[in-house]
Amino acid sequence: EMEECKKEIEKFLTIDGPMLQKLLVEYDEEGREDETAQQGSYVEEFWTDAYLTPDSSVVMNLNPFFVLEDGPDTNKSNSQTLRAASLCFSAIKFASSLKNESIVPDAFRGKPLCMDQFRALFGACRVPASSNKDNVSVNPESSHVVILENNQMYFFQALHPDGTVAVTEEDISEILIAIKADASKVQPEVSSRNSLGVLTTLPRSEWAAARDKIVSYSHANETALDIVDCALFVLVIDDVVPENVHEAAANMLHGTYNLRSGDNLIDYQAGTCCNRWYDKLQIIVCQDGRAGINFEHSAIDGHTALRFVSDIFADTVVSFAQSITKTIYSDRTFFPSLIKAEVRRASVDNPHLVAPKKISFDLPPSVLDKIYFAESALSDQIVASDTFVLEFTGFGKTLIVRNKMSPDSFVQLSMQLAYYRLYGKIVSQYEPVLTKGFYHGRTEAMRTATEPAAKFCKLWLDADATSEEKLEAMREATKYHSAGIKLAASGQGIERHLFALMKIAEKNGIPTPDFFSSTAYTKLNNTILSTSNCGNPSLRLFGFGPVVQDGFGIGYIVRDSGVQYSISSKHRQTRRYAHTLKQTLIDMGKLLQPLNSVKVASDPVQSKTSMNAPIKEEEVLEGYDDSYGETIDVRRESSESLDPRRRSAGFARVLRRQSSVSARDLNNFGELIAPCISDGSEGGAES
Repeated sequence: EMEECKKEIEKFLTIDGPMLQKLLVEYDEEGREDETAQQGSYVEEFWTDAYLTPDSSVVMNLNPFFVLEDGPDTNKSNSQTLRAASLCFSAIKFASSLKNESIVPDAFRGKPLCMDQFRALFGACRVPASSNKDNVSVNPESSHVVILENNQMYFFQALHPDGTVAVTEEDISEILIAIKADASKVQPEVSSRNSLGVLTTLPRSEWAAARDKIVSYSHANETALDIVDCALFVLVIDDVVPENVHEAAANMLHGTYNLRSGDNLIDYQAGTCCNRWYDKLQIIVCQDGRAGINFEHSAIDGHTALRFVSDIFADTVVSFAQSITKTIYSDRTFFPSLIKAEVRRASVDNPHLVAPKKISFDLPPSVLDKIYFAESALSDQIVASDTFVLEFTGFGKTLIVRNKMSPDSFVQLSMQLAYYRLYGKIVSQYEPVLTKGFYHGRTEAMRTATEPAAKFCKLWLDADATSEEKLEAMREATKYHSAGIKLAASGQGIERHLFALMKIAEKNGIPTPDFFSSTAYTKLNNTILSTSNCGNPSLRLFGFGPVVQDGFGIGYIVRDSGVQYSISSKHRQTRRYAHTLKQTLIDMGKLLQPLNSVKVASDPVQSKTSMNAPIKEEEVLEGYDDSYGETIDVRRESSESLDPRRRSAGFARVLRRQSSVSARDLNNFGELIAPCISDGSEGGAES
């Protein structure tokens, strides 16, 4: 097999590769010269298509999730309405600051990162197409929020036309209370059969066909769908209390499964799995106040979603601090708001503007049938899937760094070793590496199954191997992994380049070279362990589904004193793998020098080499959040020296659309479900 692989590589390097490279360079140069193309790089079009072309469900196959930590204010954290209102208000402020371009740009070690993905954070929607790939449309004038509760949809105006915030946190609480009262009027059996959101879980061509039927059946339906598509985001209110952390993670990934029988003995789905709209950014809040995010992944990556979540979570912390100190410090600038957004409360002058309204659809029988079929298919997926959380607290980043190893590389190695201990096989393992240091940068691939990693795994099961030999092999494997991360982050990875070469052949009608169907390349891309590191103190968990049927999807967060894993699979022993991973971490930890190994040294030379010698973290941390790699040096350039594409304000990956929903439509559409919000106290400005 190795010899066959070498022959395919040699053929590709001498015959197919140079020809395709020439075409790729020409394609890239044309993109640079064409101001309307707005392509960030030679791979952007192809990588975007990789998300938008497949005709498969986005649930568990594409959309990642976050589970947030509990908020600092226990009164709000334990109340669904108050927690939802708090997070929603902070999210609206973030949208306002983004619209007014007042948010602080992302940077790493003083070097700016590309902010382009934030254009597709709010007012964005993945729209299915019947005969072609999906597209992600963005309405830059988006100003309202959609709420999903009991499988029913509502909306309210959140921003003024100038981008200032139109509601307060208290207003949103009143809105949510009114919506809950209205949504509860419909029995779950009835709402389940009309749960339009479950159609977003279908294969994309099926969802496109159903959507066409909905639109053609009624002009009001078209307006209603446009209101959903163009919303800033969707706030999901779930009628569930997760019994444990595993259920909380599963609920954020795909919702709950709770089949019940109605009076006519026909089953209906009472779980939260139908109470979703997977084509958009969703903030999900459970009955006990536990909250999370599920986001559409085509146009944004985890780093962008993490920045959003981090800011809105931190904003709630600052708000709590302000509430504690308001009787002590009359000047609110002692704890200034994290998100800079002006609030002009509409209920003072125009309460009707922000009153909540219900979005109703007139659905033909064929679509109602499709809703039932979609729910049945989704339920099959949920029953076949398993999500297990491992919260390891034995040690974390601090101990690993003190032992002069990269925490991310160490954790990556632990997952490969755990699989090897369980199955005796080295398998393909993928880790995305952030490339936002480049214009329109997204990710590059790092593969953990390297020769040093394989040597380490095999040595670990060698009964004759000593602890010193295992530790040395561990150091070599983590060092090799870290070097690969840095290469990938600096634009020197190979997988996106190879992918682009394959796609440029397709684009030019050239038969795909044999190399891309070779056994070696096929094995490489059969990713059994799909992993990603994304997190900070605002998150308890991060995760996603497996990318192949026989694989595991593993999201992890490396903390100072622990590691959080969310592990998902289909028809595999998820719990058993997690238990093996825990024991693997314990055993690997035994090779590390403990933090408290302080010794009094009389020899000055010995003292310098002790565990207490200063350590430069950059020597062992390879990048942003110790996962994404060393960011390249992005220098500020004058607009004259920039690429024509970089001077353009256009957004390459999405279709910038002018919504057919006008301000008058928003004001007149929908059924008013409650009296207008009381004016209460006067609104103010947050700064």
